Formats: sequence, C-alpha cells, structure tokens
Amino acid sequence: MLQSKIPATVITGFLGAGKTTMIRSMLSDAGGKKIALIVNEFGDLGVDGDILKGCGAENCTEEDIVELTNGCICCTVADDFIPTMEKLLEREDRPDHIVIETSGLALPQPLVAAFNWPEISAQVTVDGVVTVVDSAAVADGRFAHDVSKVDAQRQEDEMLDHETPLEELFEDQLTAADMIILNKADLISEETLGAVRETVQNAIKRKPAMIVAKNGVVPSDVLLGLGVGSEDDIENRKSHHEQHHHDHHDDDHGDDHHHHHHHDHDEFESFVVECGAITAPDDFCKSLADVISKHDVLRLKGFMNVPDKAMRLNIQAVGSRVDQHYDRPWTGGETRSSRLVVIGLHDIDQSAITAEIQALV
Repeated sequence: MLQSKIPATVITGFLGAGKTTMIRSMLSDAGGKKIALIVNEFGDLGVDGDILKGCGAENCTEEDIVELTNGCICCTVADDFIPTMEKLLEREDRPDHIVIETSGLALPQPLVAAFNWPEISAQVTVDGVVTVVDSAAVADGRFAHDVSKVDAQRQEDEMLDHETPLEELFEDQLTAADMIILNKADLISEETLGAVRETVQNAIKRKPAMIVAKNGVVPSDVLLGLGVGSEDDIENRKSHHEQHHHDHHDDDHGDDHHHHHHHDHDEFESFVVECGAITAPDDFCKSLADVISKHDVLRLKGFMNVPDKAMRLNIQAVGSRVDQHYDRPWTGGETRSSRLVVIGLHDIDQSAITAEIQALV
C-alpha cells in the first residue's frame, strides 16, 4: 500500500516579521504531531536554530531540527535543500509534517518548484505556503509601495531604476502565499490594520487567506493541514524575475524551468558581534535600540550572558523595537557567551556598530 505524501509547510516572510516566534508557538501546540523543522539562517550564526532548540516542546527534539547555513535556501536548492529532504525521508521515524522556515531574503518560488523534483515529488507535497507580514512595518510604508504610482513613474522616466529589491521581494513572498499572517496587529489600530490589509491585497493578483495575529500566535490547526499542493500551482505564482524572464523569452523553450535566477544578496550585509556579559539587561536593550536607530539596522538577534542568571537572555530586534526574554538554561558543557547577528543594507558601518555595541557592556 502506497504511503501518503508527507505535507510540508513553507513559512516565509521579510526580516523580523515573526516567523521564528510563530513556529515556536506552533510547535508547542502541535497536538502530538512529529514535526521536522528545516531552518534557513541568513548570516554567520545559526541563532534561530538555537532559539528553536530551546523551545522545550516534546516534538521539537534536536534531531528534528536541520539548519541550512550555506546561504539563501532559494539559491541552494540543488546543493542543500534536496539532499536535506532526502535525508529526512530516509529516516525510519519519518516526520508527520515538515516545516521549512526560509531566510527573510528567500524567494519562495524556487523552493516550491523544487517539490516537483523527482527525488522528492513522490514522497512530499507542499501543504501550503505561509507568508508572515510585519503589519506595523507595512503601516509605516517601509516594505510596501504604491505599484501603480511606481509603474506610472517608470513609464514617464526611462532612466528610473527598477523597483527596489526589498519591494520586489516583499511582493514575491506575498504572491507565493496560500495564507498571509498579518502579524504584530497589536502594535497598530484597527483602522491602520484595515489599511495594511488593503495594501497587502493590492500588491498581488491572487487572493490568499489572511489571518490577523499578535505575537506570532496562530493555532497549529490553522497553519497546518491546508492541503493545497502548492507545487502544482507555481505558474500562477511567478516572482518578478520569473515574470520578467517569461515576458522577454516567450520563444525560449529550453530546459531551464527558471530554477536559476539572478536573486542575490549584495544589497544586504550581516555580521556577528561578540561581546561581554551584561548586568542590566533593560539598560542594555534601551541603549541597543539607540545604536540600531542611529545606524538604521534592519534586524538584530542573538543571545547575551547575564552572570547572575542561570538562563540565556534571548534578544530580538526589528528596527528599534528590542524584545528580550530568557529562553533556556545554559548547559553544563556550554561556554556562556554573548553573540548578536546584525543585518542591514550593504553600506552599513560594521566597525562602528561593533564598537558601539561592545561599549555598552
């Protein structure tokens, strides 16, 4: 008797939208399902994987978490993602569900298309693509734009640059979605949330389900079990690059299938800041927010050593909002340390930021 395909949920979303928080909440509410998690970290330090390993859920064991740290998952499908999936599928205790958290910079389309590869198509299906949106950021206009106005400007000015990669990436992640989570709704008013919903819907032609969330809390039975089979619908979810390629190469019937795209991360830079222990976390986080604001850091995340605490202090920052909580105890064989990943645009002043953060401890 043929074993039914294992459902896989792809969770995507821009930097700091709340993917990891949502996954932690989902794992603690999984109802006994054995979930394997593939985490694609962007940066030099797999901070998110460590955070998830500290979640304490019974179905969140270390062997069920795989980190892909060799680069953006959409750029390493063949070298990284496919072998990882094959290894998961070879296990005797196969998971009931696979959850894939992409890097904030990943295009979902090549990843979804990879589920049509012969190596995995007979065994796994995309249960659904979930895109997490930072509603407060969209409300501020940081990662959204008026498409019609930009198009009008482009038509008037032949020298106008193409839409920025940030805006394209945001739209591509929305275009791929079966469900959009409008997260951080508690940070904005009902009226503003309505405007965010309209902005998001106007950015795409498809009409995926939209769920409003606070603090990344979405029940697992809402996130899992969508049963879409998204890999069969990739023609309706083309990224900007794929659409551009299609529009300019209608006569090209090669074997490329758009797996190879020109998505690169030259616009972004990430680096790790290692520093000493802190004794006053609240003061540190307040000062850290000033550094973030001064240098326009997009995202900062990591953990700090607080000497009089048995637990590790986890720090997550999006823009100048800095959140802190103790996520897990330091283990016996573990060196207590403080490490933060900083992500910003390519011209970010790495040396100045490093020096200023280290001066806070």
